Parts: sequence; structure tokens; C-alpha cells
Amino acid sequence: MFKKILIANRGEIAVRVIRACRDLEIPTVAIFSDADRQSFHVILADEAYNIGPSPSKESYLNVDKILETIKMSGADAVHPGYGFLSENAEFAERVTKMGVTFIGPTPENIRAMGDKLSARKLMQEADVPTVPGSAGSVKTVEEAEVIAKQIGLPIIIKASAGGGGKGMRIVHTMNELASAFRAARSEGLNYFKDDTVYIEKFISNPKHIEVQVFGDKHGNVVHMFERECSVQRRNQKIIEECPSPAVPPDVRQKMGDIAVRAAQSINYIGAGTFEFIFDNTTKDFYFMEMNTRLQVEHPVTEVVTGIDLVQEQIFVASGRKLSVRQEDIRQNGFAIEARIYAEDPVTFMPSPGKIRLCRHPTGPFVRVDTYVYPGFTVPLYYDAMIAKVTAWGHTRQEAIIRLKRALKEFTLTGIKSNIVLHKAIFDHPKFQDGSYTTQFVETQLSTKRGSLFTYVDDRVFLITAAITAYNERKSKDVSDLTLASRWKDVGRKLSLRQ
Repeated sequence: MFKKILIANRGEIAVRVIRACRDLEIPTVAIFSDADRQSFHVILADEAYNIGPSPSKESYLNVDKILETIKMSGADAVHPGYGFLSENAEFAERVTKMGVTFIGPTPENIRAMGDKLSARKLMQEADVPTVPGSAGSVKTVEEAEVIAKQIGLPIIIKASAGGGGKGMRIVHTMNELASAFRAARSEGLNYFKDDTVYIEKFISNPKHIEVQVFGDKHGNVVHMFERECSVQRRNQKIIEECPSPAVPPDVRQKMGDIAVRAAQSINYIGAGTFEFIFDNTTKDFYFMEMNTRLQVEHPVTEVVTGIDLVQEQIFVASGRKLSVRQEDIRQNGFAIEARIYAEDPVTFMPSPGKIRLCRHPTGPFVRVDTYVYPGFTVPLYYDAMIAKVTAWGHTRQEAIIRLKRALKEFTLTGIKSNIVLHKAIFDHPKFQDGSYTTQFVETQLSTKRGSLFTYVDDRVFLITAAITAYNERKSKDVSDLTLASRWKDVGRKLSLRQ
């Protein structure tokens, strides 16, 4: 087993990896930027090193500085988390050349699946179903028009190196095609320094289903069932659940078998996820991409299967065989995860700033993954996700009720968050019956968000004002009568809004 593991990441995933290492009694090394000096992962780790200024390009994406820190700390393994350098083949290669273990897939795995066109071709060769579309890259608008007419509208134009919803454009009419083509290429170039794009048929009633796979260095590969990630805003996931309420048992078995076969075809090692577009009408599914890393939503799989995926990554990287066989893996109950973002729930714009009050939900069958606390300042430089709340139940409805209970207990002031958006989603009939698709937030909630969120935000403001008044009473000579009148005024305003 490793003597010391450096976590080349930040936030809640760094905290998650540190806790897994502590359970294995392995010392940990944290890295942090100037903006993250007071982050919880820095406090929790056994050692911590500043790696540069706040912008990620000068810190968490600074490969040379991270390699220097690995050497300085004496770490013999590196866990990349997700995002940042987790799918960077060059980083994995350079870590390995230092004689340090990269806790993840091989550089060859990362390269093979990192380019969507290359991955699509490999999956076709492995007899994995793919969405009808262009045979390769599409270089001109005229070529795009020909393909669109062949496969039929709507289509989706994708940047080959894209991800996180970037470099994607849906085209419903031929009049939209030219501008969408240029926009996808431009976004691909700006975000990924690659303007290569390709075209696929757009599934009009889609769900986003992914299958967790795991491979070891001894040729063993298993799947750990599927997760549904169809509740999204701007093509980015906000709610995930396991198992999917839409996937029939026979299709679940087929998806798992295909994902295992696909991983075996590239000799995959470590944790990975095959993402599929699932036609909710026909129940057909098509390969979309593979993420060669741990996923943000891994807690729902852990809760349902009882397998610690981070520890399994460490075991596999150290050369051990997988700790479970396919026949040992069972789905026990249902789990749903809500991503908590520091953002305006109406505009989805980031809301960095200092957290005044922060009380995480507790209680039976609820798990919280986070890195923030009262007084912490959420930086403006990174992804806006600050926590994940996961609830388990014997039934899906029980998991929903427990998650709603947890969100009611989640107190967060000083910054805006999307907690109220989750509450609206969980109460919606289409989420309740599991028929929601990837367009759910835009089509079902867009007309309701403004008034609902203003109402809730005002209530939070009033409650915060009352707490502030109480704190003033403790620190200043404020009479009990004045304090009582303030509470009475707050109560009157709240009752008017009921």
C-alpha cells in the first residue's frame, strides 16, 4: 500500500479522498491556491502546500508546480479527483515517469477515450451502439448540411474535445445550422484549443444514463450498475439517482454487459463511466462518451452498492485485484443526490462570497459531501458546486422524502444557492414519476422560477435579519423590548408571505 498520497485537486472531492485515505491509515498531502488557503481540505490533510495564485491556470492546472510539490512532499501516489488534470494524459504520464503512481487509468486509456471522435470509432469497433451521425469530423457548413439532410433534423453539433456542456449546439431547422456550426467550433477552440466538430442525430426525448465500470491490472472488469443524470441546467448535471426509474431490468443488464465489454476492449484500468443517451420512448440507448475518472455523482453508487469507490481506486492502483466480483455486486434500495451550487437559482450565475451561516443536514440515511463552513469565502475562480446531499431509501419515494427533509434542514446564508431549485424539482410530478428528460429544467420550470425563488430568497433574508438582530442584542446594549419588536416585525412579514 502507498506511504503517502497527494491529492491534485480541491474542494469536496479533495475532502472525500482524504477521508478514504484516513480509513486506510495513509497520510495525505493537500495542495491549495491563494484563494483556498482556508478551505477545509487544507485543514483536514496531514500536509498542505501552496501552489500559486488563485486562477486555476496558475495553480491547479500548473503541472510543473504540482510535480515539484509531489517531489517535495515525498508522496508516492497522486489522486487527481475529477476535473482539472484528472483526464490529462500528459500529467498522468509525467507522474508515472517520476516513479509515482497515478491513481487512475493509464495515459493510453485517457487518450483513447478523451477525444470523442476517437472514442466513437473505438466503440463502433467494439460493437457498442452509437448515435447515427457523421463518420468523422465535419469541416464545412456545406458538409454539415448534407449530413443533416441524410440523418434528419434535429441534430446536435459537438466539439470533439468538448465536455461539461461546452461546444454543443442543437439544430432544429436548417436556418439555424450555419450559426450553430460556427458557434460550436468557436467554443471548442476557446475552451479546448480544438475546433474539430462532428454531428449526431439529436434524440428528442432523451435521458442521460451512465454506467459505472471498474477494471484492474489483472484483466478483471465489472460494472456497478447505472446512474441517471437527466436533471441538468445548461447541459450540466444537478441531480443524479441510482438506479434510474426509467430503465427496465433487461435493459439495465444489457447496458452493464455492453459497458463491461467496451472497457475490456481498451484494457481499461481503474474507475470509469460510460455515458449513454437513452431514448425514453423506444428504450434504446447509444454511446455518448466515456469519462476516464471518478464522477461527481459517485456517492449514489456507493450508497446503493456499499462499495467505497475511492478506496477501490487506491487498491487497483496499488496492483491489487478488484475486491468484488460481478456476482457480488447488488443494488440495495435507491439513492438520490442533489448538487448544491453557489449560484443564483434564476439566472444560474455564480454567487461567490462569504458564508455567514451554514448548517448541514444530518440524520438517518443522509450523506453530505462538502468543503465549506461558516465564515468561509467561496472563491469566484472555480466551479460553483459547494456541496452534495445524498439520501437513501428502501424505495425511490422514500429517498425523495428524505432528501426533501435534508434540504429543509440545510441552512446557508451570505450567498445565493440553488437549494430552492431542488425543492421545486422534487415536488414536480414529472420528477415524482421519473418521466423527466434532459430538457426538464428548461421546459418545466423556466416559467415558475422567478416568483418562487424571489419569495423564498426574501424569507431567507428576513430570517437572516432576525438572527442579526439577536447577535446585536448579545454584543450591544439593545433592550429586550427593541429585540422583541424586531422579531415581531419579521414574523408579521413572513406571515404575509405565506
